[in-house]
Amino acid sequence: MEKKPVKLNALQSKTLMLLQLLARDPDSSSPVGDSGEVRITRLPHAHGNHMHVGQYVVASRDASGLANKSVWTALSRKGLVRENFEDEIILTPDGLNFSTGLEKNFAAASDH
Repeated sequence: MEKKPVKLNALQSKTLMLLQLLARDPDSSSPVGDSGEVRITRLPHAHGNHMHVGQYVVASRDASGLANKSVWTALSRKGLVRENFEDEIILTPDGLNFSTGLEKNFAAASDH
């Protein structure tokens, strides 16, 4: 039986993209042993209308999913983050490798 493709809505995609960016930033994440998973150790805080995510500047409105329990529940149900997201944020290998279609928005770092 073929695995059903995972589909995300816009807010879920933005949230996962932010988590993927954080997972690539050594100041915001750390690997979980040899599992291929990555633990997010620091979430960014908004100041004004934006926040810094690794080397990128992101509009605060695009990060609203980080505080939305239903987004976390959906990402967990789809196997992109671990179910214990309320205690710690861990991206699974599927979550790290998932293409949100938003990658082109993060092709260049900000000079802000």
